[in-house]
Amino acid sequence: MKAEKAKPVKYFIGALFTSEENLQEAMKMLEQKFSKIDMESTNFLFDVTNYYDEEMGTPIYRKIFSFNELICPSFLPEAKLITNQVEEKLKVGTKRKVNLDIGYLDYDKVVLASAKYCLNKVYLNKGIYADLALHYQKGKYFPYPWAFMDFKSDRYYDFFFKIRMCYKKQVKLMY
Repeated sequence: MKAEKAKPVKYFIGALFTSEENLQEAMKMLEQKFSKIDMESTNFLFDVTNYYDEEMGTPIYRKIFSFNELICPSFLPEAKLITNQVEEKLKVGTKRKVNLDIGYLDYDKVVLASAKYCLNKVYLNKGIYADLALHYQKGKYFPYPWAFMDFKSDRYYDFFFKIRMCYKKQVKLMY
């Protein structure tokens, strides 16, 4: 059987932050590396865990934003290394001021990049794993059992649906 070429996907970032100024600086840096940001969510209060409180301070917010250019899913390891570099540049001492969870969306799923091994993650390259977070079925998003706690709640699903609609229009124009 002949291997199928991967369709391009829509990359996004779920950023954790305490300072809007730091987030805006990160977003500018990321636009230079990926492409123009085409969609931004509102700021969601990140209140499902206190895991990042000591490092980042409080209150912590999550904003999700996507990039205009569709890119091959095989770019995910490189994309994660880029976001790690941006986090490093914005650190104060040993403390991150932004936490950048990059992933992509296609018709059927939301995939996050991870630098940490876990039984549900698939190794890609360069120390980076793919972590299936959500799947789309019959007009709704559903979390996998191992998804981050905030991804298990439905707070982001409307925004992911908007990104998905944008993605569908972009793919239609390509083919």
